[in-house]
Amino acid sequence: MADTAPLETGGIHAPRAGARAWFALVVLMLPVLLVSVDNTVLSFALPKIAIDLAPSGAEQLWIIDIYPLVLAGLLVTMGTLGDRFGRRRMLLIGSTGFAAVSVLAAFAPTAALLIAARALLGLFGAMLMPSTLSLLRSIFRNRDQRRLAIAVWASAFSAGSALGPIVGGFLLEHFAWGSVFLIAVPVLIPLLIAAPLLVPESRDPNPGKIDPISILLSMATMIPVVYAIKSLAVDGPTPGAAVWAVLGLGMGALFVRRQLRAKNPMLDMALFRRGTFSGAILVNLLSVVALVGFLYFVPQHLQLVLGMSPMEAGLALVPGMLAIIVAGLTVVPISRRVQPHLVVPIALVFSFIGYLLVAFTTAGHGALPLVIAFVVLGIGIGAAETISNELILSSAPSAKAGAASAVSETAYELGAVLGTTILGGIITAMYRGALVIPDGVSTEAAHTARETLAGAYTTSQTLPQPLGSALWDAAASAFESGVMVTALIGAALVALAGVIAAVTLRTKRSR
Repeated sequence: MADTAPLETGGIHAPRAGARAWFALVVLMLPVLLVSVDNTVLSFALPKIAIDLAPSGAEQLWIIDIYPLVLAGLLVTMGTLGDRFGRRRMLLIGSTGFAAVSVLAAFAPTAALLIAARALLGLFGAMLMPSTLSLLRSIFRNRDQRRLAIAVWASAFSAGSALGPIVGGFLLEHFAWGSVFLIAVPVLIPLLIAAPLLVPESRDPNPGKIDPISILLSMATMIPVVYAIKSLAVDGPTPGAAVWAVLGLGMGALFVRRQLRAKNPMLDMALFRRGTFSGAILVNLLSVVALVGFLYFVPQHLQLVLGMSPMEAGLALVPGMLAIIVAGLTVVPISRRVQPHLVVPIALVFSFIGYLLVAFTTAGHGALPLVIAFVVLGIGIGAAETISNELILSSAPSAKAGAASAVSETAYELGAVLGTTILGGIITAMYRGALVIPDGVSTEAAHTARETLAGAYTTSQTLPQPLGSALWDAAASAFESGVMVTALIGAALVALAGVIAAVTLRTKRSR
């Protein structure tokens, strides 16, 4: 039976869920675990992919970014379709497709085909993520229970990120890089078996008609905007990037106008007039930018600059991932007594300090400063993500939980794109600008070395000594100089998130 009854938004006096609901939560954590494992594993597999498939600098960013790009374009659409046709149904379709395409990605012979497979993973991933969070709204009607459930759900992201480097490190040391994609299959099989038994179907009781024009406009808004940002980061200001940006913003204006005039809009724009909703979305976005940007350049530093194996690099980041989990769970009882406009900025102070540690202690000090910095960074991110996700879900009408969840997930995935595009693009630009090619290196080899740090490593191995060592030393030094600037920008983004939280996340009780 589908759950279509109106749900209480009041929270603490709503009926409390039983044991079956908590087993359902475990099932809903599986796709979240999968997506986070996939993202982290890919970051650690990137050096091997770069060496094996020899992608250009732009292709290397596309391998990472195409997945969240497609996700960002389709999340609102899939969240709305889940509200209409059933959130559990969308979850099961997305899980089946994600597992099948993961096998295709594992055996991609070229960078172009890997990018295409990652795009398909984004399509099916867009079915997964809004469904999991919106189903929590229908399963846990009591707000205290829902707050804890969301903290546990959010911890699955961190648990997957912590598990990814370990499992991925083992696979990368013993098998080809394609093996990291195959872990989706054993994760999703239990979900396909257990979800129909434990997770109740849930949908909007009055969904209205499907609006194909709004669906197209939402995609035509997100994809050009994100592509413009990517082009700006990789190629700098160009007429093409400007055209894509104007196109996306124009489509966005038409989308908003259509939603405001519709009797039953695809996305209720009135939600954005609520300070807690809009503020929580922005905090989510900036926090993810900071986290994903960190996870883009640190694995490369650990493996290529410091010479650690994938397993060693993965283990080095586990304490930080655990800090995110612990902070997310610890903040739940605190948030019952202390208002979010106080808790979130205080938590983000830790993340700000973490990025400063990266900026001023990374060069020439080994892995330990990065380990400590990630722990401190993770404390703030874990607490902020838990509170912001709960505020987003609680601010929306229960019938529109899928659409609201999709907005939250869009912020997350857009943050992932911006993290690798802005921070990844900046460190790439800094690396290219600071790299001084030693005399004697051919023009072709110099071009490869300038593209990526992995390209410089591969090129240095083919040159005679001591020329190869000189090239690699110059590349490592250039990369470390880029880390400092990128970390300072990350600190500024975290500080901005803290200010937004202090201003916007004031609830009725605090006022």
